[in-house]
Amino acid sequence: MTVWQSVRIAGRALRVNKLRSALTMLGIIIGVSAVIAMVGVGSGAQARVAEQIQSLGSNLIIVLSGSTNSAGVRLGTGSQLTISEDDAVAIAREVPIVQASAPSVRGTAQVVYGNLNWATQIQGVTPPYFEAREWPVVEGRPVLQEDVDGATKVALLGQTTALNLFGESDAIGQIIRIKKVPFTVVGLLSRKGQNSWGQDQDDIILVPLSTAKKKVLGVSQANARAVGSISIKVRPGEDMAEAEDQIRALLRQRHRLQPFQDDDFWLRNLSEILQTQEESSRVMTYLLAAIASVSLLVGGIGIMNIMLVSVTERTREIGLRMAVGARRRHILLQFLIEAVTLSLIGGIIGIALGVGGSEAISYFAEWRTLVAPESIVIAFGFAAAIGIFFGFYPARKASRLDPIEALRYE
Repeated sequence: MTVWQSVRIAGRALRVNKLRSALTMLGIIIGVSAVIAMVGVGSGAQARVAEQIQSLGSNLIIVLSGSTNSAGVRLGTGSQLTISEDDAVAIAREVPIVQASAPSVRGTAQVVYGNLNWATQIQGVTPPYFEAREWPVVEGRPVLQEDVDGATKVALLGQTTALNLFGESDAIGQIIRIKKVPFTVVGLLSRKGQNSWGQDQDDIILVPLSTAKKKVLGVSQANARAVGSISIKVRPGEDMAEAEDQIRALLRQRHRLQPFQDDDFWLRNLSEILQTQEESSRVMTYLLAAIASVSLLVGGIGIMNIMLVSVTERTREIGLRMAVGARRRHILLQFLIEAVTLSLIGGIIGIALGVGGSEAISYFAEWRTLVAPESIVIAFGFAAAIGIFFGFYPARKASRLDPIEALRYE
């Protein structure tokens, strides 16, 4: 008896009991579809975290001003402007593994264009900011060094701000007013989306750092060169922890801090924070997949139970086949093929339902899902393995029946 003949016999046997075969496949269908859908949800979450890392800028370290104490009350980060433009220049010059160092100041203001207005974030930046944050300009031009040197009144709009002020109209060359000061729009920033804290990064206007200080946000009375933060991009492949140590040592030296004194600034390695979130998403994906795999296990047990029932029902048939010359391996192969066929058909249906379920979750729940071909192949292979594993015992039991006893079975 050939394998193809065994497949045909197995197909006929399954068609005889269509309802029982369908119910047996149900566990595999649910298991495969659940695994694919859950892995899709988890992979979508990982992809989202990866996008957030990319949107913030690869290998990014943020230096923030420190806190100050007033009558024993700690006023929090940024309450005292302790870092300056000179610190940013020194970091770029004296720390070899730093690729770009960009000082910036930030504030909120009402922006007016014609009869429209919008409250948004105003950020004063220098040319290295676009490299440090990996934020390209899709239309127009970025802030140039001449703009910073001359405190020119030019502005670049984020996508959200441009949409609220200009709609679908072209913003380049238009005049907007920030705190009643006219600015010419010279560029439009690419879309970045939300960061890991849910803040819309596109709701922003970038202006030259000197312009922001002198004409919009004001200058610190204590230090005209003070800034609120410094965005630092570390060269690819370099150790972020080593970069932090070198930056901290340089700033402590520049700020003349004694060994017993605390830092008067804060360092934030955003990549580490988001990588932790990515790791959490990966663990959640594995957990969801493991939970969904329980359905596959239950489905395999269902296949074994039904195949054992089938062996009992077809005992006389097995005895007759052996009596006319069928070998034990033929009986084993026949029942094993029946079990694998149940698993594979259930796996195919489960793949279709899993992909469809992922799309439904993405559409109705507005969760991003990402179904990778690898997860489909793994789920399908696992379904076949379930059929072989749980179908082997019933098939072996059928092949070891005594032909004479099987023929006399009632």
